[in-house]
Amino acid sequence: MAIYDNVREACKEQGITVSELEEKLNFARSSIYKWNRHLPNVEKLRAVAKCLNKPMEYFLEDKGEQKEVKW
Repeated sequence: MAIYDNVREACKEQGITVSELEEKLNFARSSIYKWNRHLPNVEKLRAVAKCLNKPMEYFLEDKGEQKEVKW
């Protein structure tokens, strides 16, 4: 899921790991990793965005390659 990848990318830009971000925000360990499979709640995403100095929309964008679907 794009959200986790975008969080990981933003953390990399800030020079921290996702685990360090979780610790800083008092999130349960590996809770952000679970965003690979499940959508986060708005409050947690807002906290991440604020901590990483990014708009919430940044995390919702799919920055990956567009893949062609063949029928």
